[in-house]
Amino acid sequence: MTTEPATQTPSRRARRGAGASGAGADGTAAASAATPATADAVETDAERPAEDASSLVAPRAATSAERRRERIESATRAATRATRTIAEIIRPLGWVFLAGAVFLWWLALAFGWKELLVAAAVLTAVLAVSVFFLFGRTSYDIELDLTRTRVVVGERAVGGLALVNRTSRTILPSEVVLPVGHGRGVFQVPRLVPGAEHEEVFAIPTTARGVLEVGPVSVRRGDPIGLFERTHDRRQAVDLYVHPRTTALDGLSLGHLRDLEGLPAQHLARDDVSFHALREYQPGDDLRHVHWKSTARAGKVMVRQYEETRRSHFVVGLSTLRHEYRSDEEFELAISVAGSVGLRALRDSRILDARTQEGPLRSPTPRRFLDELSQLGHSRPRQGGIVALAGALAVHAPQAAVVVLVTGSGSDAGDLRLACSRLPEGVRALAVVADDRADAPALKRIAEADVITLGALDQLPRAVRKVLS
Repeated sequence: MTTEPATQTPSRRARRGAGASGAGADGTAAASAATPATADAVETDAERPAEDASSLVAPRAATSAERRRERIESATRAATRATRTIAEIIRPLGWVFLAGAVFLWWLALAFGWKELLVAAAVLTAVLAVSVFFLFGRTSYDIELDLTRTRVVVGERAVGGLALVNRTSRTILPSEVVLPVGHGRGVFQVPRLVPGAEHEEVFAIPTTARGVLEVGPVSVRRGDPIGLFERTHDRRQAVDLYVHPRTTALDGLSLGHLRDLEGLPAQHLARDDVSFHALREYQPGDDLRHVHWKSTARAGKVMVRQYEETRRSHFVVGLSTLRHEYRSDEEFELAISVAGSVGLRALRDSRILDARTQEGPLRSPTPRRFLDELSQLGHSRPRQGGIVALAGALAVHAPQAAVVVLVTGSGSDAGDLRLACSRLPEGVRALAVVADDRADAPALKRIAEADVITLGALDQLPRAVRKVLS
């Protein structure tokens, strides 16, 4: 215990002496013994800034990696757009010339053939000259005018295309492309001086129901050989509605139900809710309708006379399930039948509710109703056929007065019977079956519904008259 202070004292003195006179052996040993402690202290102090620095460097590294990734993605998108643009500019013949030029240059340089070298130089010169035709702008004022944006299948839609040069320079001859559906029309525009105008008249034949997109009009620049071309869209597209064929059903009245909210008709009735006038009593009149005050005044029995009020809720259910139709012709016939019946209801001021498996068809006006029919396609199989459609009609139109179900020859008598059984109670039901094998209209009764089988649209008026007779 007494040796420890004696041992430590010289080392303290040595440290003091080392600072003044350069330390002895004991001082040197003490200094060396103190060095590790100092080093540990330095390391401990250095570790903390290192940890803080790592926490700052990691987000910076992540940020730089994200920026690098964004730059790579933007470069990739730019390269994709450039590749797509080049692919759209080069025509098939241009690809042939490019491949031929590369192949000839390879042969000429590999084997030293001067003839191939000349051919390669000629192809390269042709390509270089053709590229210059792509530069510049073709600034026309273009006006696209369709005289009718709605036509019936088989009619021609006539339109006009006017191009005006409103610039201060002359525009060289060019081509104007007018896409129509999956096709396109090409018009040759001559050289136009400032202020000049050029007009083109065109006709669009329609062979199928649908909606055709006419336009956008684009101006095409290219070389005379047809190696390259570049287009500029100059006008927004216009929709051309091709309506299905319909037939007039003059005098159609599939029956109505008396209803408080219905519309008054021209027919007079003994018992209804819309009062019309007073008349003399006739045998069979209900005594509850006797107007006693008028009877006392006139001295004879007077009864009330009413106008019939008829419910105007008319429902058309068109099945669009593919397997219910043998062919596309049957499907088009069914659409035409639904359109004819719906138009008759709208012209009679009825409330029309048209529906398919895909949902309701907007039918506030005849034009809108036909526009909806123009866009119809086949429904997905999982949505069910005519039976499921009848159930949907019963849910969404429980107050219907008349329901017309339209389907194809793929629906048998059992399907029609089950579909009619799902309609609301007391509804006048009519089913129309489109069958392109039928030479004449056929009429039969299934449950509470009249069923008409048609092979052509012109058979519909005669078949409806048979039902009403």
